[in-house]
Amino acid sequence: MNLVTYRPTPEDYAYTFGGRAPVARLRAGDALSVYTEDCFGGKVLGYDDFPSQVCEFPYLNPVTGPFHVEGAEPGDTLAVHFVSITPARDRAVSTTFPHFGALTSTSHTASLQPPLEERIWVYELDVAKGIARYSARNSDYTVDLPLDPMHGTVGVAPAAFESRMTITPDAHGGNMDSPELRAGVTAYFGVNVPGALFALGDGHARQGHGEVCGTAVESAMNTVVVVDVIKGQATPWPRLESDNAIMSTGSARPLEDAYRISQHDLVTWVSGLTGLDTLDAYQLVSQAGEAPVGNVCDPNYTMLAKIEKSVLRGALPYHGVHDRLRAVAARI
Repeated sequence: MNLVTYRPTPEDYAYTFGGRAPVARLRAGDALSVYTEDCFGGKVLGYDDFPSQVCEFPYLNPVTGPFHVEGAEPGDTLAVHFVSITPARDRAVSTTFPHFGALTSTSHTASLQPPLEERIWVYELDVAKGIARYSARNSDYTVDLPLDPMHGTVGVAPAAFESRMTITPDAHGGNMDSPELRAGVTAYFGVNVPGALFALGDGHARQGHGEVCGTAVESAMNTVVVVDVIKGQATPWPRLESDNAIMSTGSARPLEDAYRISQHDLVTWVSGLTGLDTLDAYQLVSQAGEAPVGNVCDPNYTMLAKIEKSVLRGALPYHGVHDRLRAVAARI
């Protein structure tokens, strides 16, 4: 097992999936240790650092990468196992942002009302104790929330020579903003271009389902992943696997289409894993499944469809890749 370490400079960050040359090359089975900056590029550190003043569109949501994985070809699947995701600073930030979020008018849902106030919350992070301290801005109310680090943005280069902004989730991955994408989880992406060209960023110290206000507890991260290539097996939409569950994603607008994509993918995946016909798998997912929300604020919304492995009677997704990468992670 080879460990590759990559620490980007500010000039190295990417703001698209696709359209960028790789910053490093990896082999299947390699571990990668990277630093990722937060969605504001590290420019929002205190109460007076308003994103509208210190950030410049479209230079938002930087990702580290892309990384070329040798042997990955269109029609294959790239597996990315998250070994560890650790906040890189002792504080993180969240904001309300004009014309962004689920409870305000946006460019996609326009209405004749003033934008929400631009306000910043600073969270003190204690990695050793595993807490993120919420502090209200207009009172002395505080509460310690459990740290639950995850990456909001992970993906590969899209197909057909496309270049997509990192804030947009779609079939290639991108800004899915799912709290399910935490350490110990394996993410699967369909490969669209030689080398896959995967990248990651947008670390969250924690996030509620839906990312309702438009931002999570935004944090720079030190992250370790292990990559592998599953030859000859396509993956239509990004999928996740934990020790206990499998999950399909769907990203679209309106939200019901994102929901349908994720449910359709999970039903067909369960059918293939268990040998059940489509309607039997549909019935099983309908009664045993869950539907965690990724985001309801990005250019596309993201939904997940989730089912516990215990009802799959020992079926092995991707022939046991998750378990094998879990064993590799234990040796790092």
